Amino acid sequence: MRLKMNKILIFFYISFSISIAQRPITSEDIVNLKTVSQASFHSDGSKIVYIKSIPSAKDGEKVSSFKEIWVTKSNGKDQKKYTSSSSSIRSPQWTPKGDISYLSRNKDFDKNTQIYTIPIDGGEPSILTSHDQGIISYKWSPDGKWIAFTSKDAISEKRRKEISEGYDMIVMGEEKLFTRLWIYSLKNNSIELLFKKDLNTYDFEWSPNSKQILFQATEKFGADANYLDRSIYQVRAPGGTPRKLFETPGKLSSMSISPNADKFAFLSSVSANDPLAQSIFISNFRSPVPILITDNREESYVDIEWINNNEIIAHSQRGTKTFLSMINTDKKSDDGQYFIKDILYPEEVIQSFIWNVKTERLGLIMNSKKHPNELFIGKLGSNKIQQLTFSNPNLKNVALAKQESISWRSNDGKKIEGILTYPLRYGKGRNPLVLQIHGGPEGVSLDGWNTRPTYPVQLLAANGFVVLEPNYRGSGGRGVQFSKADHDDLGGAEFLDVLSGIDHLVEIGLVDSEKVGTGGWSYGGYFSALAATMHSEKFKASMVGAGLTNMISFMGTTDIPREMSVTHWNQWWFDNMGLHWERSPLAHINKANTPTLIIHGMKDERVHPEQGMELWQALKIKGIKTEFVLYPREPHGLIERSHKLDYMERLINWYLMHVK
Repeated sequence: MRLKMNKILIFFYISFSISIAQRPITSEDIVNLKTVSQASFHSDGSKIVYIKSIPSAKDGEKVSSFKEIWVTKSNGKDQKKYTSSSSSIRSPQWTPKGDISYLSRNKDFDKNTQIYTIPIDGGEPSILTSHDQGIISYKWSPDGKWIAFTSKDAISEKRRKEISEGYDMIVMGEEKLFTRLWIYSLKNNSIELLFKKDLNTYDFEWSPNSKQILFQATEKFGADANYLDRSIYQVRAPGGTPRKLFETPGKLSSMSISPNADKFAFLSSVSANDPLAQSIFISNFRSPVPILITDNREESYVDIEWINNNEIIAHSQRGTKTFLSMINTDKKSDDGQYFIKDILYPEEVIQSFIWNVKTERLGLIMNSKKHPNELFIGKLGSNKIQQLTFSNPNLKNVALAKQESISWRSNDGKKIEGILTYPLRYGKGRNPLVLQIHGGPEGVSLDGWNTRPTYPVQLLAANGFVVLEPNYRGSGGRGVQFSKADHDDLGGAEFLDVLSGIDHLVEIGLVDSEKVGTGGWSYGGYFSALAATMHSEKFKASMVGAGLTNMISFMGTTDIPREMSVTHWNQWWFDNMGLHWERSPLAHINKANTPTLIIHGMKDERVHPEQGMELWQALKIKGIKTEFVLYPREPHGLIERSHKLDYMERLINWYLMHVK
C-alpha cells in the first residue's frame, strides 16, 4: 500500500512539474515555427522526400524562411537532411535512378532557377539544366526519359537595351511574355519547346504511359486570366500540336490521369460565379465531355488522385474538418449519385496527401490543434496513422489554449460554423472577445493549427481573449451553394452571420458584449473595416489588414477586378455604383467610433495600399483613434521576420488598450 501511494505521489509531482514548466506562447515562438511540406514517395514506397521550412532567425532578412530537403524511411527511421538551408529550394522529386531532384538557384553560379540533383547516398548537388529563363515548375515522365517544365519568355534584346538606357516605362496590359511548356531529353541533354502555340501554361500532368501531357492554359494574361480563363489541353510527348479538350466555366485546380491513361479527373467550378474549384469532374481522352460526379455535396474538394482505373481518392474540407474519400466512378446508387465512401477522417487537418500504388500507403501533410504541418503515413483501408516528423519539440514547453468547433444559427436560420478558442487561463464569467476573420471570402477556418503571424490566435488567447473564427456564408468547406450564398450581397447577410456568432457567445455567458474587437486580412480586413464603420457601436477595436475600404476604387486598382465582379458580385461595379458604395466601409464613416489599426504592405497588388490610406484619412478627420502602418517590400501579407514581430506586438497592444 505504501509503495502504491509513493507511485501516485511521484506521478502527481511529475504532472505538476510539467504544468509549471509550460509557459504561454510568444510572438517569437510563432515566427520560429518549422513546417513540413511538398512530400513525395519513392516509387517503391520505402522512402519519402519532403521539404522542411526553417524560419528566418535574423531581423532584417528579406525572406520568410529557408528550405531544406529531408528524406525519411516510411517507418519514420533514418531521417536525414540532404541540403543546406536555402530560400530558393522547392519541389523535391525522385529521379528514375532513385536520387533526388529539386529546384533551386545558387546565387554564386545561377542566373535563374534550375533543376538540381543529389545522390541518395549523399554528396554534393549537381546542376541538371541550364535554361536561360529559369524554371518555374517541372515533372519527370514516368518512364524517366523526359522532364517537362514551364518557363517564362525572355525580354527581347531590344527591350533590354531600352531599359538599360533608362526607357523603363511600364505600359499596363502590354506585357506579352508567355509562360510556356518545355521538354528536356535526358538521352540527348537537349531542351525544346513542347509546342509553339502562344499559351500561358500552368498546371500539367504526365500520363502514366509517358505518351501525353494534360495541361491547363490560357491565351490571356494577368491574375484574372489565371483564375478564370484556363482551359484543359492535351499534347503528345515529346512534342506535337496541343488539342483543347474543352473550356471550363470558371476556376480550375488539381488534375489526375487514370493508370490506363484512358480518362482523367479534375477539380473545377461548376459555373462562372462559383468561387472555388471545389467539384470533381471526370472525362476521357477519346470523347472529352466533362461529367460532374460530386453534385450537391456539402463539402469542398481540394485534391484528387486515381488509385486504379475506376476509383479516385479525394481530399475534401467538410465544415471545419477534413476527410479522404473513395469515389467509384463506374457505379451509381439508385438515386443516380456516385458511390462515395469516407476512408480517413483524422482529428488532424489534412493539408495534402500522396499515394503509393505498390504499398497502398498514404503520405499526409497534416496539422492539429497542437502542432503545425508535419508528415504522417497511413495504410489504405485503415484509419490508423503514424506521425513521422516532429519539427517543433519546443512546443511541448508551451501551454496552448483549448480550441473547438462550434455552430450557431444566423438571423435567417442558416447554420454557421466556426472555431472557438478559449482564453489560456479560462475561468467562469464573461471574457473579452476578438474575432479573427478569414479572407476570400471563399477561405475557411479549420479545426487544426490556427496560429500564424497574421492570425496569432493562440497569442490572443494567452493574453486573455476568447477568439472566434467564423466561417460566414460564402466560405469554403460547405459546398457550392453555401459558397455562393453571399453573391450580390457582399457585406450584407454574411456580416450578420458574424454578428449572430457574437450574440451566441454572449447568450451562453462566455463573452462580454461590451468588450468585442475584430481583425482580419484581405476580405477579413474588409469585414473589420465594416465593423469599425457600419457596425461601430458593437466593436471596441478593429484591425484592418490589407483590407478593402472603398469598393469602387478597390475594383479600379486590384489585379482581380473580374474575379471579384463576375465571381462574387455577378455584376460590374460601374453598372451598380450605388450598391458598391453602400457596401463600402467609407460610405459609413459618419457612424465610425471604433479605434482602428490599419496594416498594409507597400507592394500589395491585390489590395492597393491606397485602400488603407483612404480609411486612415477619413478616421483622422473624424477624430477617431487610428494608426496606419505601412511595411516596405511586403505583398498581400507579411514575409519578413521583423515585420511579423512588429505587427503582432502592435496588434496585442491595440486590443489590450481598447478591448480588455
